[in-house]
Amino acid sequence: MSSRIALASCLDMPTGDGDDLPLVKALTELGHQASMVPWDQPGVDWAAFDVTVIRATWDYTTRREEFLDWVASVPRLHNPAPVVVRNTDKSYLADLADAGLPVVATQLVPPGTEPELPESGEFVLKPSIGAGSRGAGRFDASRPGAHQQAREHAERLHAAGRTVLVQPYLDAVDTAGETALIFFDGVFSHAVRKGPMLRPDARHQVEGEALYVEENITRRTPSQAELAVAERVFSYANAGLPENLLYARIDLLPGPAGPVVVELELVEPSLFLLYADGAADRLAAAISARVN
Repeated sequence: MSSRIALASCLDMPTGDGDDLPLVKALTELGHQASMVPWDQPGVDWAAFDVTVIRATWDYTTRREEFLDWVASVPRLHNPAPVVVRNTDKSYLADLADAGLPVVATQLVPPGTEPELPESGEFVLKPSIGAGSRGAGRFDASRPGAHQQAREHAERLHAAGRTVLVQPYLDAVDTAGETALIFFDGVFSHAVRKGPMLRPDARHQVEGEALYVEENITRRTPSQAELAVAERVFSYANAGLPENLLYARIDLLPGPAGPVVVELELVEPSLFLLYADGAADRLAAAISARVN
């Protein structure tokens, strides 16, 4: 008897952006009944699925509490609910730093407090709960009015109840780009290069706009240093869990002393299955192992 597998999306984008279509095909070829199912679709019996894999649930950032209620209600969910709760708020970056992992310098600014803005260089302000660069802004401290614009941006995010992250803008993204390393079931699968997404001195995305920003993606072979950092981060994220995380994406940028973590994506990241031969098959095999 074939297993029923739900790949959770959202009503605004019920089939995602196409990244998961090869996965549906690969699961079907393994004999499973796989389909994209919006997490917010009324009347779905999630207990009827042998496993539910969170994929394109990209609207959760403005409905996080509702989303987490759904997460808590779904049996056989991957990645598991406790991981989802923590990873949907980017304040986890502070935990990574406290664990001694190389992380881009990050200041957490909750509502009711003022950000300490850099006096020089470019910097980024973004919400701690967000995806696809929505709500992120890039500013240049040397330009007149930049600090005022940044404070106004922080005020808008605070007014929406968001904690703000303040980070330096690492200009290596403009040349080297980010390296996104993807793991399936604890094993490195493939990597891609992500080009720059933030325009200077401007709010990039605001609430109510598109659920994600089109990215400039190309294939990439990570350096040994990048792979070593990613493996350390994965080990930290995976510690104490009864089984390996089904998937993880670790985004790195070159820093002065080596690669630094920009994001650890464990909930609904694009996995760029079309950019590596066999990637969809590897993920399908990892999912299949959880239902057989």
